[in-house]
Amino acid sequence: MDVASVRSSLAAAAARAGRAPDEVRIVAVTKGHPLERAREAAAAGLLDLGENRVQEALAKQAAWPDAPVRWHLIGHLQRNKVRLVVGRFTLIHSLDSIRLADALDAACAAAGLVQDVLLEVNVAREPQKSGVLPEDASALLAHAAGLGHLAVRGLMTIAPFTEDVAVQRRVFRGLRSLRDSLATSSLELAVLSMGMSGDFEIAVEEGATMVRLGTVLFGERVS
Repeated sequence: MDVASVRSSLAAAAARAGRAPDEVRIVAVTKGHPLERAREAAAAGLLDLGENRVQEALAKQAAWPDAPVRWHLIGHLQRNKVRLVVGRFTLIHSLDSIRLADALDAACAAAGLVQDVLLEVNVAREPQKSGVLPEDASALLAHAAGLGHLAVRGLMTIAPFTEDVAVQRRVFRGLRSLRDSLATSSLELAVLSMGMSGDFEIAVEEGATMVRLGTVLFGERVS
């Protein structure tokens, strides 16, 4: 796990944008990797761990109950699994519909807690991907922010899988611009979760506050 080189690349990207590297948090994506990789990440100081699959994440949490980490759910969340996840993740990155917001709020109310979430926005308008469309984000944000048991902390997006830097930059810049248009004095939306192993440097240059890194840290997934 080459954490040092990743941090160096992140710091260089931040410097190019006139930012400090500590403005960007690395979420180490342990999806498809054994629990030992998650333990290694924590030992290396990567204390934010991201999982896409609910059952895999819950199994790791059960096997490591005293983990000194913050778990992030970064994959698509189905409404029938909402009761399994509330309160188990520091941040859910993938709120993408009013129906899901209502389901999360109800489950959180039953559990007596408030869940931090991000709105997932399909900036690139890719039909195969989840996420609210940019023009619908305001309505979803207003609805979610009005619920008593959700705290919307920011926005998330996934850029198309391409080596075209112009496309990557356009998507990340689009999310930042959308955040700027939606943020208010009472709803800061400080978190911009964008950038993965193949494009995180561009994301940092465009304002990411969280990057979700798997392959560049752990190599190819086992499953």
